[in-house]
Amino acid sequence: MIDKLSINTIRFLGIDAINKANSGHPGIVLGAAPMAHTLFTKHLNIYPKKSDWLNRDRFILSAGHGSMLLYGLLHLSGFKITIDDLKNFRQPGNTPGHPEYGDTDGVEATSGPLGQGIANAVGMAIAESFLSAKFNKADYPLIDHYTYVLCGDGDLQEGIAQEAISLAGHLALNKLIVLFDSNDIQLDGPTAMATSDDHKKRFTAVGWNYLLVDDGTDLVKIHQALLKAKRALKPTLIEIKTAIGYGSPLEGTSKSHGAPIGNEARNETALKLEYPYQPFEVDEKVKEFYHKKVYNRGRNNYNKWRRLEKEYQENFPQDYQKFLSFYQEIKVDLASLPRYQLKTSLATRNASGEALTQLSKQYENIIGGSADLTGSTKAKGLAGDFTKENHLGRNINFGVREHAMGSIVNGMALHGGVKPFGGGFLVFSDYLKPSLRMAALMKTPAIFVFSHDSLLVGEDGPTHQPVEQLAMLRSIPNLTVFRPADANETVQAWAYALENKGPTVLVLTRQNVTTYSDFDANFKKGAYVIAAEKGELAGILLASGSEVSLAITVKEELEKEGIYLKVVSMPSQELFLKQSEAYQKAILNHQKVVAIEMASTMPWYRFTNHVYGIDSFGLSAPMEVIKNKFKFTKESIIEYYKSIK
Repeated sequence: MIDKLSINTIRFLGIDAINKANSGHPGIVLGAAPMAHTLFTKHLNIYPKKSDWLNRDRFILSAGHGSMLLYGLLHLSGFKITIDDLKNFRQPGNTPGHPEYGDTDGVEATSGPLGQGIANAVGMAIAESFLSAKFNKADYPLIDHYTYVLCGDGDLQEGIAQEAISLAGHLALNKLIVLFDSNDIQLDGPTAMATSDDHKKRFTAVGWNYLLVDDGTDLVKIHQALLKAKRALKPTLIEIKTAIGYGSPLEGTSKSHGAPIGNEARNETALKLEYPYQPFEVDEKVKEFYHKKVYNRGRNNYNKWRRLEKEYQENFPQDYQKFLSFYQEIKVDLASLPRYQLKTSLATRNASGEALTQLSKQYENIIGGSADLTGSTKAKGLAGDFTKENHLGRNINFGVREHAMGSIVNGMALHGGVKPFGGGFLVFSDYLKPSLRMAALMKTPAIFVFSHDSLLVGEDGPTHQPVEQLAMLRSIPNLTVFRPADANETVQAWAYALENKGPTVLVLTRQNVTTYSDFDANFKKGAYVIAAEKGELAGILLASGSEVSLAITVKEELEKEGIYLKVVSMPSQELFLKQSEAYQKAILNHQKVVAIEMASTMPWYRFTNHVYGIDSFGLSAPMEVIKNKFKFTKESIIEYYKSIK
């Protein structure tokens, strides 16, 4: 039987690659191969030759440790993964230990940290439903596809997964289908040691459709469950009972989870499963079967879609051009955005909200929202709320689900066709730091808006006053962090964020700040002179955010004493560090540089040894009391400056 041979081929490609690497996770490969095989050969709508096809189904291996299951499937399906790549598993190349987006053809998301994949998939399902509502016409389903997830017990124990699952049920994302490899085993042993959840009750309680397949080797039952799931009006969890390490001497034990089974156990497993082939040997019948059932079926569906696309273009030319524009890079016209007069006083969160509103009118694929903080962050989408009744709404009420929000935004960005954003307080960036890291790792064009950026939040106290968060954000590779000084810098930061091919963070004030910038062309270089010296240069004040205006008042005060400083605004350390050495030296062209920021001093020591910041937690008190208590006044900074010899 070709199905049995194909499933065993997948299993043994996994065993052999893991044995050769002497590292990996064979348990899920052996146990989940039947469900993955059924999905790929009977349901998944993909065309390996066009792995970026806009209307392909998405498959996310949330249990990313089972990467060899995915790589084996992608190899057989015709993606750019060779037998030599499988032999090179967990070595430098395109078959890393956990799936990495952009490294391996056919991998839709970087997965590994459990729960991230499920939340990414929720974002993809939101993007699909929004785009289909926006563009589909009767008889012309231009965007019409499913998002599938394969997860394990560990995924469902993660808080991020439960946050995302709750939102997906609330939004009735019916094209989201999760295959749950339910083997009752995790790394330390039986799941019963740590959890006794009733998955049926839990999922139905949050608005999901629940199906049970009691035998994970029964291909007919798996297929029937998938058919039912595709007809459902809700997202579906299909719990499929499996045996971890199926067929091996370690079957049903945690020992098969995260270590090679070895050659002797490989031979025993092959004998039990009646698999006569040598390591990495693939029967031609299996290749032909996958070529027919996955590659050719996908090609036929792709060609059918291309014909539909052509007819759509002919019948709805304006809609089609808009559809194409959703997938094109954005080039923002700064002249079309708000521009604030000098000395205007405005909180940068408010300027951000105004810029976002204007940009959202120009670019109808900007979609996002805040984690129950829209009134504070001003990060709100247009066209009403995105709900199960209104998939055209562009404001997503993420609820108090910061971590899932970050990963859902990543999933929307991975899907394409939308420009997603999420918002929250800076201090709560801690709650979605893992998702921010994944955004940076995948280089997704996701935008994160964090307001209430300093101790000047005031009376809410140290639980809500960020100190170390900027240092954390700036330490993440590939992440561009902006802390704009005023309203005009905020507008420019938004323009950059929409043009950026990677993730961007905007860090904004709650309180009003005076506008001193005027759309300086060097803003994109990360730092520039916002206030030049008026005499012989005696030093430099370097700052970001609201502290730029404080630095300017210090500069003006010292001028009265004949001490001439220039003020450098550094909205983005990352962008400044990418500039030429000559530019950096031209900006910081004096040995006496004082960096000023109401946050951890750590990030500034790469630019100067003289840092005026805060390395303690805050205090519940009014804003003016905070300024005096922590000595963020012009008098204190002048005293500090003069103390430097």
